[in-house]
Amino acid sequence: MYKGVALSILASVSFGILYFYTQFLSPLDSEQVFAWRILATLPFLIAFMYWAKDLKLVAEIFNRVRQQPILLIWLLYSSMLCTSQLWLFMWAPIHGRGLEVSLGYFLLPLVMVLMGCVLYKEKLSTWQMAAVALACVGVGHEFWRVGSLAWETAYVAMAYPIYFFLRRTFKTDHLGGFCWDLCLILPVALYLTLRSGNSFAVIAQFPQLIVVVLGLGLLSALGLGSYMLASRYLPFVIFGLLSYLEPVLLAFASLALGERIQAEEWLTYIPIWLAVGLLVMEGALYLRLQRRNKAELARNLDHYQQRLND
Repeated sequence: MYKGVALSILASVSFGILYFYTQFLSPLDSEQVFAWRILATLPFLIAFMYWAKDLKLVAEIFNRVRQQPILLIWLLYSSMLCTSQLWLFMWAPIHGRGLEVSLGYFLLPLVMVLMGCVLYKEKLSTWQMAAVALACVGVGHEFWRVGSLAWETAYVAMAYPIYFFLRRTFKTDHLGGFCWDLCLILPVALYLTLRSGNSFAVIAQFPQLIVVVLGLGLLSALGLGSYMLASRYLPFVIFGLLSYLEPVLLAFASLALGERIQAEEWLTYIPIWLAVGLLVMEGALYLRLQRRNKAELARNLDHYQQRLND
C-alpha cells in the first residue's frame, strides 16, 4: 500500500506541474499539444516499461486479442476514455477552462469512493468518512451556487471511474493496458500534428519547442504511469480519496495561469482542501504507528534472542 500511496502522490504532483507547463507550448493549439503529448509520452513510457521489465504485459494483451478478438472492442473503448481525458486536460488551461476541469477532479474522488463502497464493499475509516463529508459540503455548495455542472466537470467526474472500473474488470489495469491506450490513438495523434497549419512547421520555426515537447513527454509518462500503477496497488476507496491532492494542485496551477476564484466559490474549495488535509494527517499518523509497531517488534525480537542466548 505504501508503494501505491507514493505513486499516487507522485502522479498528482506531476499533473500539477504539467497543468502549469502548458503555457510554454505556445503557439501550438490544444489539439496539437494533445497530439504531441501522445507522441512524446510513448517513447518514455516504453523505456520505463523496458527498465521495469513490463513490456511483456503488452505482448500478453496482444495474445489475449488473438485468442479473443472481441477484446479489441474494449481496448478501443478504453483508449477513447483515456485519451479524451488527456485531450481535455491539455485543452482546458489553454482555453481558460482550467477551474472547471479542476472541479471535475474534485468531484471524481467522490464518485470513486461511491463505486468502491458499492461495487467492492470497501470500508471507510473515521478520518476518511470525515474527509468525504467535507468534500460533499464543497461539491454540494457548487451545485447550489451554479445550479448545474459544466460539461468539462461532469465528463472528468464520470468517465475516469468507468475507465478504472472496466480496466479492473477486463484485467488491463497495468502499464501494458495503458500502453495499448496510447498506441491505438496514434493515427489520430499523427493526423492532428499535420492539420491546421502543420505543427512540424511550427516546431521548425520555434526550435525551442523540441525541448519543451520532450519535457511534456517525460512529465506525462511520469504522471500517467504512476497514476495507472497507483490504481492497481490501492483499494478503490483509498485511490479515490488520494486523488484529492491532484485537483488542489490543478486549482493552484490555474490561479498561477491567471484564473481567479471568486468570493462565492471559496465555500466550494475550502472544505475540499480541508478534506485533503485530513487525509494527509491520517497518512502521517498511520506511518508513525507503523514505525512504532516495527520498533516494538524489533525490541521484542532482540529481547527474545537475548533470552535464548542466556
